[in-house]
Amino acid sequence: MVVETDFLVIGSGMAGLSCALKLARQGTVGVVTKKEKAESNTNYAQGGIAAVIDPADSFTKHVQDTLDAGDGLCHREAVELIVREGPGRVKELAEIGVDFTRKENGHLDLGREGGHHINRIVHVKDHTGRDVENALLEAVKNEPRITIYENHSAIDLITEHHLFTSLEATDQLHCWGAYVLDDQTARVKRFIARATILASGGCGQVYLHSTNPSIATGDGIAMAYRAGGRIANMEFMQFHPTSLYHSEANSFLISEAVRGFGGRLVTQDGQSFMEKYHPMASLAPRDIVARAIDTELKKSGAPCVFLDITHKNAEEIKNRFPHIYQNCLNYKIDITQEPIPVVPAAHYICGGVQTDLDAATSLSGLFACGEVTCTGVHGANRLASNSLLEAVVFGHLAAESAMRFVANQGRKSPAIPPWDDSGTFNSEEWVLLSHDRMEIKNIMWDYVGIVRSNLRLERALNRLRLIGQEVENFYRRTRVTTELIELRNLATVAMLIVRSALLRKESRGLHYTTDYPRRDDEHFQSDTVLEKQVI
Repeated sequence: MVVETDFLVIGSGMAGLSCALKLARQGTVGVVTKKEKAESNTNYAQGGIAAVIDPADSFTKHVQDTLDAGDGLCHREAVELIVREGPGRVKELAEIGVDFTRKENGHLDLGREGGHHINRIVHVKDHTGRDVENALLEAVKNEPRITIYENHSAIDLITEHHLFTSLEATDQLHCWGAYVLDDQTARVKRFIARATILASGGCGQVYLHSTNPSIATGDGIAMAYRAGGRIANMEFMQFHPTSLYHSEANSFLISEAVRGFGGRLVTQDGQSFMEKYHPMASLAPRDIVARAIDTELKKSGAPCVFLDITHKNAEEIKNRFPHIYQNCLNYKIDITQEPIPVVPAAHYICGGVQTDLDAATSLSGLFACGEVTCTGVHGANRLASNSLLEAVVFGHLAAESAMRFVANQGRKSPAIPPWDDSGTFNSEEWVLLSHDRMEIKNIMWDYVGIVRSNLRLERALNRLRLIGQEVENFYRRTRVTTELIELRNLATVAMLIVRSALLRKESRGLHYTTDYPRRDDEHFQSDTVLEKQVI
């Protein structure tokens, strides 16, 4: 089956949906999403959107806070771009129905999080992502040119290597859409588009403990790499310092806004410890807080530290953090009366598919926005609440660029062959491969976590190579399923993270290695770029 559309958007989070709404001005849009349309990292985002709203704030201050958090690796022009565009994009979200929290005087209630020197987080209490996602879905529902394909899993981008076309080393690769599995019919469809936008989110599920939903398996990053796209800075995985430590909580995120509200990180005996690690104490950037917690846990042998907000007014806590309050209460933790047990968990990948300031990738006709990308904004560590800001700004830029591309190119795609699954079969040995997913997650957590070493990374690389070969062999002789697609992508992304980490022989931001504990600007103040040769 063939689905033809002017624009194909892969992913239905904030970046993808905001992009799709703008693309619909110029043509038809197909949005492919592997699960329910509201399931995304956006939906899990509690904190908010960083933007310069307060007259006491300035673009210069927001830029500087972002550069400081990025530890010397941010691209200043990219940072200046999203900061400058931020207020306008926030205004657009309000216009489509996002009811941002306001004070009694009607002004926006601006929160503060780690790394920010001023209150600038626009939010909807502690469920900003959910409200933004719902508003975008409602707007999309009212746009007849947009079709959302739920339960559709993208397998691979369609490029020259599917056409068996020979390429010279100087030729640019092109993207004409994607092969996509319809989970309900088990058929692979050809989605052919004049421009394709990757907005498939991150890869937190490559780690054992993650705040991400189960769908965050790095699909877009893996597909772009296999197609020959440039991937950058995969060594910079951000571990959120505070996920709920509870056997049944599944790494539930405790927003950084809790610390911005006055929460203090303390040990089991109630001693505050962040003052030892950074002048901003509990409001230090995430990489510093996560490493500090990791150090405290290793020193004490304790399973967790605690986030204490009991000194604040109980009603104010409930009003500001209703989602967190109720979820903790479900696990018999009253955050107004007792500190919250917390541990770090994999949260956000600062690397991804490399784009320019127009959201264009190294493949002609392929654009990208959101967590799947490396735009240069986050550098070696993302500043809190810059993720939703980047998503909505680059979602806008991707739409503008894709529309220009289609208007200027006017190209027609070549004849795209149907998906070939001849010689494959439904394997009854899937149970043998299902263990590989858990093995990948354990390897990454044990050897490629908050603190790394050459020995750990080399051990991880050796094991991941074997798993990757096993998965690829299985993939080539078995009919595709969503589980197999995700496993293949997880294996690819895990390898990219480890290879990138081994190339960076220094400690910077989120990448800390005991073999090279200092930052080395002379040799490593540049992006780590990986590119698969597909010629």
